[in-house]
Amino acid sequence: MEILLYISALLAAGGFLILCISLAVTLTAVKKTLNSLADTVAALQKQLDGITTETTELLHKTNGLAEDIQGKSAKLNSVVDAVKGVGTNVQQLNNSIGKITHSVAQSAEQNEEKIAQVVQWSNVAMEIRNKWKTRKKEYTSNERYPEPQRALPPVDENQK
Repeated sequence: MEILLYISALLAAGGFLILCISLAVTLTAVKKTLNSLADTVAALQKQLDGITTETTELLHKTNGLAEDIQGKSAKLNSVVDAVKGVGTNVQQLNNSIGKITHSVAQSAEQNEEKIAQVVQWSNVAMEIRNKWKTRKKEYTSNERYPEPQRALPPVDENQK
């Protein structure tokens, strides 16, 4: 029976040895996996650092652009206000011109007969002036070049 005890001790020792070897193989595989995971995490950390740096720079540029846009927007607002003021002034000018035009048209309608009479009188005056100029021209042209005096032949009263 003692042999059985030795055999069982030997079997137990063999089982323990197999357990230790399989545990060592498993731990070695886990070690390789953890080393690979550590390398991956380190590479990922480097990439995240690069992304963080680029994101920070992009954020600073975005803030600068936002400030620039706000400044330009403020300047543009003053231009828009000025244009709005010009538009208001032009509208007021158009209203004033419309009122003046209406007033002139109304006055012309009210004074239509008087205007017609003035036009008639002015036509008469122009005709008189033209006639006067024509007569004056005829008179001055006769004096510049007077008709030569011709001596008439003596008339015989017998021939009549």
